[in-house]
Amino acid sequence: MNRIEKVREAVDAVLLNIADAGERRCGYMHLYGVSQACVLIALKRDENAELAAVSGMLHDIHTYATMDPRDHAHKGSAMARDLLNSMKCFEAGEIDVICSAIYHHSSKEITHAPFDEVLKDADVMQHCLYNPLFDVMKHETERFGKLKEEFGLTGREP
Repeated sequence: MNRIEKVREAVDAVLLNIADAGERRCGYMHLYGVSQACVLIALKRDENAELAAVSGMLHDIHTYATMDPRDHAHKGSAMARDLLNSMKCFEAGEIDVICSAIYHHSSKEITHAPFDEVLKDADVMQHCLYNPLFDVMKHETERFGKLKEEFGLTGREP
């Protein structure tokens, strides 16, 4: 089994423990949607697509494991580090890259390392594409506009 599928099994175990079916559905859609968007953006920017997929799956793991979104980026980074270390199939440097992206993903107003930006932008992309009839959140408008430009997309003004 490849590393992405090992992480997917761990994420599924967390999501399957969510009692509320609606919350569980949101968890699946968001974590796997962000993971796919991470791969797309990583490929476009010549970043590591495998590590991007993993960071997307794990970026909100704390929120879905505890159903508590407070300080979820920082707590989720620590939780992801423990999980990835326990799998014994990721190198320390790879874990550092993934966990840095998770740690910084809520700081959308600050620019961090290029790999960190992949996760931030994927999170915004999933939020904005989830339902094109929803308004883009004010704090995501600028990033969404830049993503649309980067991907040559028209329509749906931010």
